[in-house]
Amino acid sequence: MEHDVIVIGGSYAGMSAALQLLRARRKVLIIDAGLPRNRFASQSNGFLGRDGLPPKQITSEAKEQLLGYQTLEWVDGLVTGVIGSRDDFRVTTADMAEHQGRRVLLATGVRDILPEIPGLKDRWGKSIFHCPYCHGYELNQGEIGILGSTQMSIHQAEMLAQWGNVTFFPNEAVVLDDTERAKLMQAGVFIEPTTIDRLEADADVVLTDGRAMTFAGLFVAPIVEPGTALPTQMGCQIDTNPMGQKLITDGMKQTSVPGVYACGDVGQMPHSVALAVGDGAMAGAMVHRSLIWPDA
Repeated sequence: MEHDVIVIGGSYAGMSAALQLLRARRKVLIIDAGLPRNRFASQSNGFLGRDGLPPKQITSEAKEQLLGYQTLEWVDGLVTGVIGSRDDFRVTTADMAEHQGRRVLLATGVRDILPEIPGLKDRWGKSIFHCPYCHGYELNQGEIGILGSTQMSIHQAEMLAQWGNVTFFPNEAVVLDDTERAKLMQAGVFIEPTTIDRLEADADVVLTDGRAMTFAGLFVAPIVEPGTALPTQMGCQIDTNPMGQKLITDGMKQTSVPGVYACGDVGQMPHSVALAVGDGAMAGAMVHRSLIWPDA
C-alpha cells in the first residue's frame, strides 16, 4: 500500500502533523518507536488545556483520537532505513517490513547528552530539568541549583532567578568572564566554585569538599542531537549551535532532501510540548500543500 505521507515518530509533533493530513483525507502511516523524550517526567506542564497531566495520558488520548480516522495506519516499530526520492520513498523497520510513501516527515525528536555527574541520569526528568517554563513553577520559589554543562548554563541561571533562589555550579565545565559573573550576581545568583562529587536524595548536591546542599530542584542545559541516525543517513543538512543540533528546514518545513520534512524538537529550538504540537501542525499543512502543488 502506498501512503501519501509516512511520519517517523508518533509523539506530540508527529501526531499533530498527522492530524492535519488525516483531516485532509490523506493516507498517513505513523511509525513510532515508543521512546518520547519526556518519558521520564511525571507531568507535562505549560501546554494549554493539558497542563499538569502525565505525558503518557496526553499521548494515549491523542493516539486514540487519531485512530478514529480511517486513513491512518499505525505501526509500533523502529525505522532502520529510508531510501528513494520524492514521490517514491521506501521506509524499512527493524522487523524488515517495508513501507512505501510519497513524502517522509521526520518527527523523531532528540536525544539529550547530559554531563557525567554521578546520580544525574537517575534523576533526569524527575527532579532535574532543562525547561523553566515546564517545571519552574512547581518548585514554589524554592532553592534551585544550576549544574554547569555548557555556556548556555549561564543564560539558564540568569533566567531561573525569576523562579527562585538560584545557586550556580560552574563545575569546571563553564568559565565565567567578569561581565557574565557580574550579570549573575546582579540577578541574585550565588556562584558556588567548588566542584560536584555526586547527586543524592531528591535533589541534593554533594561537593568534593564534603558539603551537601539541598534544593527543591535542579536544572541543567543538555546538548541535543537527533534522536536517530536517520537524518544523517539520508543526507539531511544539520545545523550545530550552542544548544546542539537540529535539522535545517525551509519555510515549508522541508529538509535539504526533497520530499523529506521535519518537525518538533528535531527541527526547531527551543523545545517544549506546546511548541512541538504547533510546529507539527504547521508541518502537516505544509506537507499537504506539497501534495497539491508539487512545484510550489
